Amino acid sequence: MNENADNFLEGPLAGKIFRFALPVAFTIICEQLVSGTDVLILGRFVGPSAMAAVGNDTPVLTLLISLLVGLSLGANVLLAQAIGGRKERETGKILHTSVLFALLLGLAFAVIGEIVTTPLLTLLNVPPEVQNEAEVYLRIFFCSMPFLSLYNFEAALFRAMGDSRTPLYALILAAVLNAVLDLLTASLGLGLAGIVWVTVLAYVLDAVVLFILLVRHPGLHLSLRHMMFASSELKEIVRIGLPAGVQGMVFSVSNLVIQSAINSLGPEAMAASSAAFAIEINIYAFVNGFGQAATTFVGQNFGALKIRRCFDVTKKTLQVETIFVFAVSMATVLAAHPLIALFAKDPLVISYGVMRIYMVTGVQIINGVIEILSGSLRGYGYSLPPALVVLFTVCGVRIIWVLTIFAAAPSFTMLLTCYPLSWLATALLLAIVYRRLRQNIIKNYATRLREEMDLARA
Repeated sequence: MNENADNFLEGPLAGKIFRFALPVAFTIICEQLVSGTDVLILGRFVGPSAMAAVGNDTPVLTLLISLLVGLSLGANVLLAQAIGGRKERETGKILHTSVLFALLLGLAFAVIGEIVTTPLLTLLNVPPEVQNEAEVYLRIFFCSMPFLSLYNFEAALFRAMGDSRTPLYALILAAVLNAVLDLLTASLGLGLAGIVWVTVLAYVLDAVVLFILLVRHPGLHLSLRHMMFASSELKEIVRIGLPAGVQGMVFSVSNLVIQSAINSLGPEAMAASSAAFAIEINIYAFVNGFGQAATTFVGQNFGALKIRRCFDVTKKTLQVETIFVFAVSMATVLAAHPLIALFAKDPLVISYGVMRIYMVTGVQIINGVIEILSGSLRGYGYSLPPALVVLFTVCGVRIIWVLTIFAAAPSFTMLLTCYPLSWLATALLLAIVYRRLRQNIIKNYATRLREEMDLARA
C-alpha cells in the first residue's frame, strides 16, 4: 500500500468506494480528452480529410483497447486477491508476469496491426480520398500498442493495491504533454503523422512513469532481473481477463450495429448521436469506475476470506453508484438542450440529441447495475458468466431489434429504445446469475477456509 491507497479490508465502505471510483472515472475521461485533442487539432489545423481518417480508424482501435483493458482486469483481480490474502510470493509472480505479458501482448498487436492495416482498411470500405491518411494514422498508432498495453496493465496493478489516483496523475501528465506538443506540431506544419507520433510519445511517457513507480514501490519490488512468466498466474490472468475483454468488445460491436442504423436515418441523426455520445461517454466513465471499484474491493476481501464483507461491497457499491449516477444523469437530462446546443445549431439535430440524452443517458443507472454485478463476479474470479450474459442480451437484443422492430418502423426514437431494453434485460438476467453463483462462492469460501486452517495447523 501507499499514501494513495485505502485499507479495503476494514472499516466503512461507502467513502472508500467513492474515493476509489472517482479517479478511475476521471482517468477514462482524461483518455477521451487525449483522443479528443488530437481530433480537434487535426480538424482545425490539418484538414477535414485527416479528421475523417481518424474517425474511420476509431472503431478498430476501440475494439483493441477494449480487449487490452479487459485482459488487464485479470491482473487486477489476481493481484487484489493475493494482496488481500497477504500472499507475498504470489504477489511477486503476478506482478512480473503481468508486466511481461503486457509488453509481449502489445508487441504482438503492433506487429499484427502493421501486417493487416491495408487489407483492414479495404474491408472497412474507407473512402479513397482518406485512404492514405487513414493508413498513416493506423500504422503509426500501432507503434504505441506496447506502451498502451503496458499502461493499462500497470494501472490495473496500482488499482489492485487500492491506489486509483497514481494512474490518473500519470495520464494527466501525458495528456498535458500531448496537448502542448500537438499545438507545436501543428504550428510547424508536420501534419497528421506528426500529431500521431506525439500521441505515441504521450503513451510512452505514461507507461514509463508508472513502470518507474512500480520499480520504486516499497511493497512490490518490481525488478527487471525477475521478469519471467509464471505459467499458473498467466493462465489465471487470461482466464479472468479474456472474457472481460470480450465483454467490452461486444459492447463496441453492438454499438457499431446501432451506428449503421443511425447512418441510415440521415446526417441530422448522425450529428445528433455524435454530440450526445460525447456527453454520455463521460457519464459512463463514472459507471465504469464503480464497476472497477467492485472488482478490486471484492478481490481483496475474497483473498482475505472476508466473504460477508464481499457481499456488503456489492450492496454498498450499488447504493453509492445509484445515488451518484442518478444525480449526474438527471443533471445532464435537465441541461440536455444547452449541452447539445454547444455542438450544433440545427434545431432538428438539437431535438434528436436531446432525445438521445433522455433515452440513453437518463437510464445509465441500469447500465451501472450491469457493471457492478459484472465487476463483483470478476472479483471472485467469475469472468465468463457476465461476458456470456452481455453477449446474448446486449448484443442479441440490439441486433434483433435493429433487424426487426427498427426495420419495420425506422425512426430515431424506435432505434434508441433498444438501449434501455437491452440494458434492462441484461441487468435482470445478470442478477439471476449473480444470485445463483453466490451459492458456489460460499462453497468455494468454505473449501478455502478449511484449506487455510489445515495449513495453519500444519
